[in-house]
Amino acid sequence: MLNLILALFVIFALFCIVARLLHRYFLYVPDRTRINPREAGLTGVEEIVFKAADGKKLIAWYRPAAQGKRTLLYFPGNSGNVAARAGKIQAIAADGYGVFIVNYRGFGGSSGRPSEKRIVRDAVSAYDALRGLGVPPRDIVLYGESLGTGVATQVCQQREAEAVVLESPFTSVVDVGKLAWPLLPLQQIMVDQYRTIDRIGSVDVPLFIVHGGRDAVIPLDMARRVFHAASDPKTLTVVPRAGHNDLFEQGAWARVRDFLAGLGTEAVPAVETQNAARAGRPVEIPAAAAAER
Repeated sequence: MLNLILALFVIFALFCIVARLLHRYFLYVPDRTRINPREAGLTGVEEIVFKAADGKKLIAWYRPAAQGKRTLLYFPGNSGNVAARAGKIQAIAADGYGVFIVNYRGFGGSSGRPSEKRIVRDAVSAYDALRGLGVPPRDIVLYGESLGTGVATQVCQQREAEAVVLESPFTSVVDVGKLAWPLLPLQQIMVDQYRTIDRIGSVDVPLFIVHGGRDAVIPLDMARRVFHAASDPKTLTVVPRAGHNDLFEQGAWARVRDFLAGLGTEAVPAVETQNAARAGRPVEIPAAAAAER
């Protein structure tokens, strides 16, 4: 019996070691294809090639903002490439907002292999590249989608921005992984953890969180935990019928747009709860109360 227990322990330990070595293959699911914005049906969007801190080639798409509009420095999720967000770019640009969206290393023609430390350093390089295009900090809004919410939060700790928008944020990648593998010691296995819950309190600019009420990938409860750990001013809005990947199709952009339009003013946020909220107070829009636009 003792030998059996020892053998099982050794097998489990070996499994954990292999999982630690390979976990990034499951965390990052890139489409490496380099696509031109025109091939994705976009006009007025240009490809920007810039260098990471270690000299790797990185590729982004850039649509300049209209006069008086801000630019979203957009950090996407863990799969595909920026071409998969062409519809979102089109929606953002249609309202005059600029967008600078980054292909992480290993994605969409960018060179190198992804890891949390590398991607965050690349995201800071993307910020600096955007500044080099003449966009001042007061006109930059950090926008994170899914995995990108963990990136945007860390960039906010290193660079100035006017605001932060988090679409489908999580507390940490470990917490998300535990939903599928509750018995594995993911805290010890995973090197890349994107612990947003530990960093969100240091975000000292207006924060806007948008989440799908039917998100089966990142539970709404995680977004609420991030919201409650954040500092003021902050807003959480829930799109009741949206899942993880269809927020824009279900009206999320209209809510983000209202938030952006209110930046730099002392007006009450455009999204409201059932009960009136006092100006300057954090606002959460529960799924039951948030009507579709």
